[in-house]
Amino acid sequence: MDNTIVVSTPPHVKSKRTTRGIMLDVLIALLPCAIAGIVFFGWRALVIELVAVVTCVATEFVYFFILNKGFSNKCADAKKVCLRWVKQFDLTSVITGLILALILSSDVKWYEVIIGSIFAIAVVKMLFGGTGKNLVNPAAAARVFMFLSFSATMIKYGLPAFDAISSDSGTLATGATNLSVLLGKDPASKINALDLFLGSGVAGCIGETCKVAILVGYVYLCVRQVIKWWQPLLFIAVFGFSAVFMSGFAFDSYKFDMTLFLPHILSGGVLFGAVFMFTDYSTSPKGIYGQLFYYIVAALLVAILRYLTKIEVTSFVIILINLFVPLIDKYFIRRPFGYKKEKKVKEVK
Repeated sequence: MDNTIVVSTPPHVKSKRTTRGIMLDVLIALLPCAIAGIVFFGWRALVIELVAVVTCVATEFVYFFILNKGFSNKCADAKKVCLRWVKQFDLTSVITGLILALILSSDVKWYEVIIGSIFAIAVVKMLFGGTGKNLVNPAAAARVFMFLSFSATMIKYGLPAFDAISSDSGTLATGATNLSVLLGKDPASKINALDLFLGSGVAGCIGETCKVAILVGYVYLCVRQVIKWWQPLLFIAVFGFSAVFMSGFAFDSYKFDMTLFLPHILSGGVLFGAVFMFTDYSTSPKGIYGQLFYYIVAALLVAILRYLTKIEVTSFVIILINLFVPLIDKYFIRRPFGYKKEKKVKEVK
């Protein structure tokens, strides 16, 4: 049976791009956010990023080593198993660890990061078969797991150690985050869009605070054709207009106030999630119509749940919508590769 040849159905599309190459592009796109997080939040951000990445990679290795019987016969095949792991290593665990670190506060404990990283790789990714087989985004699932397990520290957000622009940033730090101010009573006078865009004096997560860094990563992913340019924009546009519409009810003014559009899309983890998490290949639909439905529904869910709960819900929505992706792919069937619709020939009477 080892010599059995399996021939898949045509067409056979060849490409020089590999999973490792795509993940390398994602890693490069995440670097501006990682560096900005270190600049803004100091050495604690660097520690969290390193701990998350190292733990994720180590967890993947240990799981692979045990699964491939590396401990059998007094570890006689340990070297072969290690070489196999190196050969199949595709950087996905590095991406998971870095994204998880970037959506956490710099105030979380190092051991909480380790527990969350192990959960992301061992339970969410490897338990379901590894790369491409996980049902939900591992980093989002780990963040929700940490939120439920360590609520006391997960709801605390430290202020940046570095303040890029000293404007009226002090008003942004009066709540747990700028998001809590935005979702409060009549926040128009308290939210400064420039501060939110630059991350100046804004309490928040390590990689979600500086929106300039996120946009740099977005442009790189589009240029490298890792993601489609319209996907994050569709999500952000639908979310922004929906959030502004519901703000009229929240502030008892019942007005469609477009001055709140930028504060809404620049607050919390909406922009980061739209660029780096909702676009995950293995947990998003494959067809164009399925993707349209996916991003529109996800944006509406984030806007509605934010309005109802008054907290950041992006990671929760990512998990929820990921679970429905198999159904979306089932009912929004992709057009077969190379298919051309037959033209109807008019009958001559």
